[in-house]
Amino acid sequence: MPEEKTSQMVVIGGGMSGMTTAIEAAEAGITSVIIEKSPYLGGRVAQLNKYFPKLCPPYCGLEINFRRIKQNSKISYYTMSEVESVSGSEGNFTVKVKINPRLVNSKCTACNKCVEVCPIERSNSFNFGLDKTKAVYLPHDMAFPMRYVIDESLCTKASCAKCVAVCKYDAIDFNMKPETVEIKTQSVVYATGWNPYDAKKMDNLGFGKVKNLVTNMMMERMASPNGPTKGKILRPGDKKEPKTVAFVQCAGSRDENHLAHCSAICCMASLKQATYVREQYPDSNVFIYYIDLRTPGKYEDFLKKIQADENVHMIKGKVAKIEEDPESGDPVLTVEDIEGGAKITKKVDMVVLATGMEPAIKTVGNHGLKLDDNGFIDADTQTAGIYSSGVAKRPNDVSNSVQDSTASALRGIQSTVRR
Repeated sequence: MPEEKTSQMVVIGGGMSGMTTAIEAAEAGITSVIIEKSPYLGGRVAQLNKYFPKLCPPYCGLEINFRRIKQNSKISYYTMSEVESVSGSEGNFTVKVKINPRLVNSKCTACNKCVEVCPIERSNSFNFGLDKTKAVYLPHDMAFPMRYVIDESLCTKASCAKCVAVCKYDAIDFNMKPETVEIKTQSVVYATGWNPYDAKKMDNLGFGKVKNLVTNMMMERMASPNGPTKGKILRPGDKKEPKTVAFVQCAGSRDENHLAHCSAICCMASLKQATYVREQYPDSNVFIYYIDLRTPGKYEDFLKKIQADENVHMIKGKVAKIEEDPESGDPVLTVEDIEGGAKITKKVDMVVLATGMEPAIKTVGNHGLKLDDNGFIDADTQTAGIYSSGVAKRPNDVSNSVQDSTASALRGIQSTVRR
C-alpha cells in the first residue's frame, strides 16, 4: 500500500511559481507540499543568467526562497517526483505521487568525490547539452537540495561502484526503488511552468544543422558564470568569439504551425541578451529581426535604452531560413525586410533563436484539467479547490508570475477555510 500523508495544500511544480505559492501559504499557517519532477527546486529561473529589466542575477531571490523553505516546518517537498493522479473534491483530494530513486541519500555532503571517480559521462540537460557531467552529478552550483543525483539510465551500479568506494558518508544507495505516496489534501495548485519550444521542429531555421546557432535558453546558460563556458559567450561550433550576433524573434511563437500564442517574454529576453553581447564585446554588432517588439508598460524604458545603442540594429521582418556557410561555419539568414521592402541576406557569427514557451502541463499529464486552445490551464473552468499559477495558465515573466502565485496561495487558503 502507498504511504499516506496529509496536507492542507499540494503544489505541483517547484519552480518560482510553485515555491512562491507554497511559501506564502505556509507563512499564513497552511501546511504545504511541493511536488517537483526534477532533482532540484527553482525551475527555469535557476537556469537564467539575469532578470530583465534590472539585469540582476536570479540566484539571490532563489536563495531567499530556499531559506524560507528550510526554516518553515509547514513546508515539505518531494523532488524527482511525478503526480500520477488527482481525485476527490474541494477539502478532500487525494494526490498520488510516484517518487523516483535518486540513488543518493540525505547523508550526501556534496563533497564531489564520487564525481572524481565516475567513468561515465552524460549530456548536461541543465546546460541544454552544451557540456557534459558524469553519471553522478550535482544539478547546478546552487542546487536545492544540495545533494548529488545518479542518472539511473547510464550508471552501471554494482558492476562499477567506484562512487560507493570513495564515499565515506555511505550516501550512495543503489538499492533505492520507486516509492508511491498518497497525500490527502484540501486544495491543489498546479504550477507546472513551461518548456522551451523544440527548435528542431522549425526546419527552415536550421537548429541542429547550423552549428553556430543556439536557442535563447542556451544563450542564458552560456552567459551565466556557472554555465558551460563560465560566462564567456562563444560560438558553439568552434569556440570563437562572436562579434556579430543575430536574434530571431518569434521562433515558433505566433505561428499556427507551431505555437499560435505570443510567448510574452521573448522580446524582452532578446533585448536583455543583446546587453550580454554588447558588454562582453564592445566592438560587436547585434541584429534583432522581429515581427513586433512587445515591451508593455514598465518595459518600454528598457526597449528605449537598448534602441539608443547604435550597435544594436532592429529590423522589422520575418526570417525565412537560416543556412550555414560551408567554409566559415557562419550562419546565413534570409530575411524579409518589411520597412525596406526587400528580401535581404545577412551573414553573422552566431544566431540566437527566441524560442517560445510551451506549457509543461502537456508533458506532465493534465489529470483531467480543462486546457485552453494553446494548451495552458484554463483557470476559470476548473473544479473547486483546484487552482493554477504562473506560466501554467499563461505566458508570463517572473515578476508577474510571483504576483499571480501569491494570489493562487490565497485561493488555496480559502478552500481550506471553507472546509
